[in-house]
Amino acid sequence: MASTGSGLTRRRGGGAAAATAENEELSGSRVGSPAPKGGAYDDRTPETAYDSGENGHKIAYDPRDINENVERSKQPKLTLMEEILLLGLKDKQGYLSFWNDNISYALRGCIVIELAFRGRISMQKDSSRRRFPLADRLIEVIDDSLTGEVLLDEALKMMKSSEPMSVSSWVDLMSGETWNLMKIGYQLKQVRERLAKGLVDKGILRTEKRNFLLFDMATHPVADGGAKDDIRRRVRNMLTSRTVVIPGTQLFPEEMEFRYLRTIAMVCAAYAANVLENALATLSHEARERAFAQVDELLAEFSQWPFGKKTGVTAGIGANLGQAVADEVNNAKDRELQLEVVAACLSVFTRLDSLL
Repeated sequence: MASTGSGLTRRRGGGAAAATAENEELSGSRVGSPAPKGGAYDDRTPETAYDSGENGHKIAYDPRDINENVERSKQPKLTLMEEILLLGLKDKQGYLSFWNDNISYALRGCIVIELAFRGRISMQKDSSRRRFPLADRLIEVIDDSLTGEVLLDEALKMMKSSEPMSVSSWVDLMSGETWNLMKIGYQLKQVRERLAKGLVDKGILRTEKRNFLLFDMATHPVADGGAKDDIRRRVRNMLTSRTVVIPGTQLFPEEMEFRYLRTIAMVCAAYAANVLENALATLSHEARERAFAQVDELLAEFSQWPFGKKTGVTAGIGANLGQAVADEVNNAKDRELQLEVVAACLSVFTRLDSLL
């Protein structure tokens, strides 16, 4: 879908769009990971290995379990989509704002970003791609091993079975924003409800039934407020601190990859989804205005590739951010095509209002 917008229209309403049509019961929100095929791990890894125990007996184990545990240790406990949903949810009521039209599209963009951060997709390695805008460059699956997150794996399977398409095309298709009836099957349905049930499985939310005059609706109040508080702190650190420091937590461990880039992507996605206000409610009016201005800077800086090429950026808030991101990129030189996908998604977020 074509877009000519030059930037996000700043909105101050907190919350996210209601999911009244997304109440069908699902069998589960997480899937197990079978043996990866053609991905990051070698299929020739033996199915069983042995180690010596303290009493001299051999202990059998599957080396693939160790490989998967190593990968999971590098990932956050919550996906980008879950963080955005949490920011939009009303803590006690357990539902999303009825007046937000942006969150559905932003969540699909987060799926693409998350797959790129996890090394499943990247830009096609074709020098001619630079002739096209970031969002119009083709992406491809480079590792089809499952992630264990049902929405990510569903999207990954679609991308694997489809011809290569651009970042903006995939976000459009997964959102149902297409007139092509041949591709209507690419739409991801009930995303918000499935994410909420995944957070119930992780102990962050709980499920209740509420009556809304003419119908009953499943709601998901916050059960573990610490997770949401952690997200709010990271948002405020990113947008209000002169020197951005992101301390390690149980949900966002120190050994995780791309800690600063992930936080930037989360903040920009929250802005695009119109839920960022919920993380800034405790700030004064002037501080909130400065925070929103900082998001504009982040979008301008990181919605292009390579990162950090914009000139004239003020060196006030987040003065160390450019160097922190540069270090993360330099430590992952072999993953630049994947980070290019992240930049492309952020460029889609900058024109979200025009796309809807």
